[in-house]
Amino acid sequence: MSAPVQTGFLANARAVLVLGLPLVGSHVAQFLLHVTDTVMLGWYTVTDLAAGALGATVFFVIFTLGMGFAQAVMPMVATAAAAGDDTEVRRVTRMGIWLSLAFAAVALPLFLLSGSLLAALGQEPDVALVGGGYLSIVGFGLAPALVAMVMKSYLAALGRTQVVLWATIAGVFVNIGVNWLLIFGNLGFPEMGARGAAVASVLVQIVTLVVLMVYAISLPSLKHYQLLVRFWRPDWVALRRVNALGLPIGLALLAETGLFAASAVMMGWLGKNTLAAHSIALEITALFFMVHLGLSNAATVMVGRARGRGDVAALRSGALAAVVLSLGFALATIFVYWIFAEQMVGLFLKPDDPERAAIIPLGVTLLMVAALFQFADSGQVMAMGLLRGIQDTKQPMVIAAVSYWLVGLPCGYGLGFLLGWEGVGIWLGLVMGLTTAALALHVRFWRAV
Repeated sequence: MSAPVQTGFLANARAVLVLGLPLVGSHVAQFLLHVTDTVMLGWYTVTDLAAGALGATVFFVIFTLGMGFAQAVMPMVATAAAAGDDTEVRRVTRMGIWLSLAFAAVALPLFLLSGSLLAALGQEPDVALVGGGYLSIVGFGLAPALVAMVMKSYLAALGRTQVVLWATIAGVFVNIGVNWLLIFGNLGFPEMGARGAAVASVLVQIVTLVVLMVYAISLPSLKHYQLLVRFWRPDWVALRRVNALGLPIGLALLAETGLFAASAVMMGWLGKNTLAAHSIALEITALFFMVHLGLSNAATVMVGRARGRGDVAALRSGALAAVVLSLGFALATIFVYWIFAEQMVGLFLKPDDPERAAIIPLGVTLLMVAALFQFADSGQVMAMGLLRGIQDTKQPMVIAAVSYWLVGLPCGYGLGFLLGWEGVGIWLGLVMGLTTAALALHVRFWRAV
């Protein structure tokens, strides 16, 4: 009996990797957009680094709420395609785009008023001023960014992951080039600092969307979905179903990213250097997290396909393979943190930066704490992906909200300020929130299947 189980596991592991590795690469490339911003702003000024990182965090919080509609498209398209329902594929994708555009329009005023918001949250005046300028520009990239996410979900659910990877990689190079011109004012372009990074981000989102859309509507094997035929016509039934699945996903993502945003705000209370160290450590941990996110997306598609075929055994075995692969990478990440923490933090600062000696030890300490939550962080995102595959999103939303805001945030504040552990205490609160979420979400999925 043992040989067939092992063969089945290995086959499922290969399937997860074939589907997931391009998605991992895409997420890593997408995140490298933020990493390159952080590195290049760090080589500009510490103020622009802190403001840009804070602004990017605010953008990401709003973006993840709207991204729920794109995330809903992925399992819905995977299930419909596996069942041979081309009309359903088209309907849910188009209404995902509709909802994403509507969300971007509603959110835009928040970006335009962000300077006053950052000041009200207690940030240093220069950081609030520069961060507000960054957000007032980057907010115009929200609509193309969200629609691009819908297209990525659509293409990934149909197994077209390579184009998602290459389009995102191309965006990284565009971002680096425009950053070089506009952050530092090279080749006669205006020297804009963090605002230049914001302009680059908007351009990248537009280019990525155009590439993905052209591919999706011109590829012969996808033309039968007729994605944009009568696009302007509302489909209220499909819109309600995408909203019912996607809004809880967005709120669950908001609960998680909101926790990290709140931690950035609390770090800002501890000073500019602490916020910069937090931003650098968070960039590093989030880069490794992209691997788990890609594997989670692959798990969503595999589970969604198995659900569409009514194959419960394949659903379980595919889920198990994805979980084991994610846990294995988490273990490897812990060793990387322990060995290379100082070198990784140092990459984000100029060699002659006067604040370098103060920021690096803070960043290294935070990475040591980050090693504690590798299994928890990988576990919660994988469980979320599995639950989305079976289109279970409402109860996971509640679990996420409780875990992050009733466990993680109060513990972080208590340890950081009431007990005086400062940045380490805030990050230990993150560990507690993520661990609670991971355990509760996995229990729910495995009981369900």
